[in-house]
Amino acid sequence: MVRSEPREVSPREAEVLAGVAEQLTNAQIARRLQVSVRTVESHVSSLLRKYGVADRAALAAMNRHRSSPSARPGHIEAIPVSHTSFIGRRHERQEALAALAQSAPVCLVGPGGVGKTRLGAVVAQTASTSFPAGGAFVDLAPIGEGFVLRAVADALGLAERPPQPLEQVVTERLALGRSLLVLDNCEHLLDEVGDLVESMRSACPQAGILIASRERPGLAGERVITVPPLAEEAEQLFLERARAIDPAFDAEPAAIAEVCARLDGLPLAIELAASRVAALGIDALRVGLQDRLRLLSGARGRPSRHRSLGAVIGWSYDLLDEEERALLRRLAVFAGGFDLAAATALMPDAPPSAVADVIGRLVDKSLAGVVGGGRWRLLETIRAFAADRLADGGETEESLRLRLRWAAGTAAALESRLDGAWQPQFDLVADDLRATLADTPAVPDPRAHGLARSLAHLTFARRFHREAIGHYLAAADRACEAAAGHQDLLRAADTAVAIADGPLAFRLLMRAAEQAGQAEQAGQAGQAGPRAATLASALVVAHRYKGDSGPASERLSALLDQEAAAAEPRTAALLTIARAWEHGGLELARSAAASARECGDPIVLLGALDVLTRANARAGRMRAVQRICQERLTLIEHLPAHEPSAAAEIVDTFHSAARAELCVGDLPAALAVARRAHREDPIGEHPYLSLPKTIRPLALSGRFPEVFRQAPAMWEAWHQAGSPRSSWMSTAVSAVALAHGLAGSGEFGLWRSRALEMARTDDAASTPVLAAFAAFVDARVALHTRAYDQAAALVERAFAPFSIRWYEAYARAAGAELAVVAGLPDAADRFAACLPYAEQNAWAAAGLARTRAILHGDPDTLAEAVERWTSIDARFERACTLRLLPGREQEAIEELRAIGCHSSTEDQREHESG
Repeated sequence: MVRSEPREVSPREAEVLAGVAEQLTNAQIARRLQVSVRTVESHVSSLLRKYGVADRAALAAMNRHRSSPSARPGHIEAIPVSHTSFIGRRHERQEALAALAQSAPVCLVGPGGVGKTRLGAVVAQTASTSFPAGGAFVDLAPIGEGFVLRAVADALGLAERPPQPLEQVVTERLALGRSLLVLDNCEHLLDEVGDLVESMRSACPQAGILIASRERPGLAGERVITVPPLAEEAEQLFLERARAIDPAFDAEPAAIAEVCARLDGLPLAIELAASRVAALGIDALRVGLQDRLRLLSGARGRPSRHRSLGAVIGWSYDLLDEEERALLRRLAVFAGGFDLAAATALMPDAPPSAVADVIGRLVDKSLAGVVGGGRWRLLETIRAFAADRLADGGETEESLRLRLRWAAGTAAALESRLDGAWQPQFDLVADDLRATLADTPAVPDPRAHGLARSLAHLTFARRFHREAIGHYLAAADRACEAAAGHQDLLRAADTAVAIADGPLAFRLLMRAAEQAGQAEQAGQAGQAGPRAATLASALVVAHRYKGDSGPASERLSALLDQEAAAAEPRTAALLTIARAWEHGGLELARSAAASARECGDPIVLLGALDVLTRANARAGRMRAVQRICQERLTLIEHLPAHEPSAAAEIVDTFHSAARAELCVGDLPAALAVARRAHREDPIGEHPYLSLPKTIRPLALSGRFPEVFRQAPAMWEAWHQAGSPRSSWMSTAVSAVALAHGLAGSGEFGLWRSRALEMARTDDAASTPVLAAFAAFVDARVALHTRAYDQAAALVERAFAPFSIRWYEAYARAAGAELAVVAGLPDAADRFAACLPYAEQNAWAAAGLARTRAILHGDPDTLAEAVERWTSIDARFERACTLRLLPGREQEAIEELRAIGCHSSTEDQREHESG
């Protein structure tokens, strides 16, 4: 049964929905909006009904997607709009609507031109009220093999979120509630559509699927609705369309019925005929049809149901002059539409003015349609017919050659505008650029190589990263020289690094090294030593991005020993960087940075500074790490983010810089870097990769409500990405545990166990990345909750030797304070051992000032600690310190309440035990 249409979401409901998305309680929303709790409860119930979801969590998830038009209640994106009336099909409409209510795939099947697209649009529009989560109408006619999922994602307004697979992004959107996905013109992609639909049905059982195809898809449990030719409605269609051209047109009903019968009742054929009747009259039209309703010559092998439509199109084609026929045939090579420049490229002997005139005549004769913005498109059935005529005339090869020349030139022109306005134009031609490349064989060809390389660059800039890798590999296959193929493989590897796929990057670099070796043997590489440089890059990836940690990297290291002597400056720098990653040590890292500065390549220098960062961090020199990362932030300002090699360094720089600011205790600076990364990261926003940069400083700042809003999205995204081992990210989950432990929410244990799950360990101390941060969190929460019975063991953990020292200062400072407050016998020694950390970390300096004040009973030092906490915006720690100052207890309680904490430690412990 079709549900009644939901009302639009009111402004007040939108405010309530925003509160739900922030995970506020009804009482908190009521206070924010200054309404009663009962009013909020009423609005929440209404929103659940409108969106068709079961609980608040699903409602919050829906709100995350409201920026996409297709996520509006009952809105199906991109339904084709027609300016003419829809005639007939009452039975098929009712049958399709009833079938959609049963959640089975509904397949509209019939010959080309029978009106499947129009019927699907009407059904989708009528059924939209039954799909509160919205959806999209996806025309697959211009889509090539391998890009169905991309087309669906684009129609839904979704972007890649590496490393989450695009299929998961789509299913996440369709699973928000009851959604509708319409897939039109599927006949050339039935296997791929079938796989996608089966995947969607498994992950989104509530989603409605409506397919329009000339051939039955053969899906399990599908409901096939055959769309037959029009019967008695055919005459009404002919009459209405003829009068749209000539309002005075009239004819005997019998004559109209005869014409429609001879056109087999196919709507497209009827509309084409009606477009001619104003010029010919009904009698001349009937005469013209006498010899035209026959099988098309050259139609062998086509299904018989296509042949009468071909006769109608053939008759229209025969009415064209030779100039019109020639252009129509060649336009068949464009699947996604064309502009004047594209059409002119296929007619190199004709001036643009003449081509424009012919296009206009084809539009007048309903053989080409106006898309808008100076673009046109052939109807798919017309295009298929024209393609056959092109083949019959032996013109296909020449037309494809001309299309390749157009595509290569267009892609190169767009690539040259990557620093300006290029994306809208690329989106218009992308499908034809892809189709053109797909039609070229994987053999050396300079024009096909240029197209593949430009298309790879464009798709990377468009954030279609996996697709870009495929195009770079296609370019390597079409390169005329090994040196060019080597460059294509390097760019593919850089793209893999940019999306955090180290193993793939390593494999691509090893393949690129083989190409470089061939280039050197052929004398194409000069004296630059590309093979040695590539091998060095592979060794860097093996250690820096965990691309390979086994025998392959060991053999690679041995090979590099043979290459070092003859290396030119850039290669020498890369070799030194590789050695620094392999062997570690501050002196070797400094040598790598010096060598990189000499070679003058900013990308190489950024890589050298990263290894220098690691070496200084291992030496506990966090202020040096901060300075290096600030230099890296300056360097990336001048890099083109659309270049894969630059993008990889930009991504890594933001990650390292945010961590560096945190590791010197500058919480505002850490948040500023995280927010800059949100704006400028060339790979795109994804909660699995981006939120950790924000959550850590928010937790340490005491901004607990913000942590609690963001943490579930981070955790959910990690699960959706397949729950990979993510030790680096586990510190952010541990920071969430810290926030819960200090705020007294009751979820400290849950998030602490999640951090261990993410790191794939039962003991944080056994995981180098997590060990120091987890020791800090446990000590700090124990201090706050007065769990002094555990103090000795926790202090011992906080003072353990850490092989990765990013958060060592936090652990030491928290451990020293716990030792002092718990009255441990070695507390004074612990405190003294921590003093050097005050120089490296502002958070540790403030914490140690508070510890000194407690140890010596010094209120002046407490006041100094308050100022230190204030300077780094550590709100929770400031309030806790204020509570120790005589006369400022009430001020501290108010500040704790403001950040969502209990007013006293006793309340805190009572809440935790409850």
